[in-house]
Amino acid sequence: MTVGEKLRSAAHVFDGVRPGAVRPVARETVAARLEKLTVLDPVARGLQTVVRKAVPPGTVKDLLSGTWLGHPVHPPLTDVVVGSWTSAWLLDVAGGKRARGSSQLLLGAGIAAALPTAASGASDWSDLRGGTRRVGLVHALGNTSALTLQILSLRARRRGDHGYGVALSSLAMGIAGASAWLGGHLSFGRGVGVNQTAFEELPEEWTPVVDEVELATGRPLRRDAAGTALLLVRDRGEIHAIADRCSHRGCSLAEGTVRDGTITCACHGSTFTLEDGAVVTGPATAPQPSLEARVRDGKVEVRRRSERD
Repeated sequence: MTVGEKLRSAAHVFDGVRPGAVRPVARETVAARLEKLTVLDPVARGLQTVVRKAVPPGTVKDLLSGTWLGHPVHPPLTDVVVGSWTSAWLLDVAGGKRARGSSQLLLGAGIAAALPTAASGASDWSDLRGGTRRVGLVHALGNTSALTLQILSLRARRRGDHGYGVALSSLAMGIAGASAWLGGHLSFGRGVGVNQTAFEELPEEWTPVVDEVELATGRPLRRDAAGTALLLVRDRGEIHAIADRCSHRGCSLAEGTVRDGTITCACHGSTFTLEDGAVVTGPATAPQPSLEARVRDGKVEVRRRSERD
């Protein structure tokens, strides 16, 4: 059998996948199973209740969510932790005795950075449901285990037991790596933390969406245009149109509350201006796509707002 034939034969091991296709085995065997692990739900619900009470909607929630930054703050904070711990581990492996002080410093910096990182992650996780909430719980447990091991490692090093400390750090790095993979699955596989409106297709030309008489003051309506759900509302004499899918977690803004020129999402409390979709309060970090609106022959028409506006 030639090398090519062996490769084609190996590809057939994965049922239902054409030869040569790449199958994400780990995602299917690990992440997918964790998403179905309903036994985690009682613990997850209890912890979410605690986190939501500790971090209610408001200034602290916005700070931890990254509303002020324009994107979630948790991912860049994880870079500080992982970078510090990885650098410390490399010094342990290749730096020799002279590098032990620097390794401890980096280990301590990662431990210190892990605290705000965990707080921001917990705040984001408190808004999840279903399978993503279950995976997020396991992700958090892995990170907590890694942090505990690193604290014990630093303690052992300071007591003079460097070898034991390195062993603990090595175990912590393995657990942190697996946990980071789950975090990547949540972000890139399930869209947690990303702008839910990033790929919305808005009409470029004036498109009728609703009869003007259907728009009552202060009562939001959900209508479709070019395959995209839009929120339309008459407020203080003006007709406004923004994307209906909340940029935070994709809930329908039409179920929210209109007040003083804004719309507040019914799911997690993010508030946007009706005029241009700007974020007023989080946990959303991205604005809502905004459209121009006009009335013509009794119909409300909308189109994508020009970038120069």
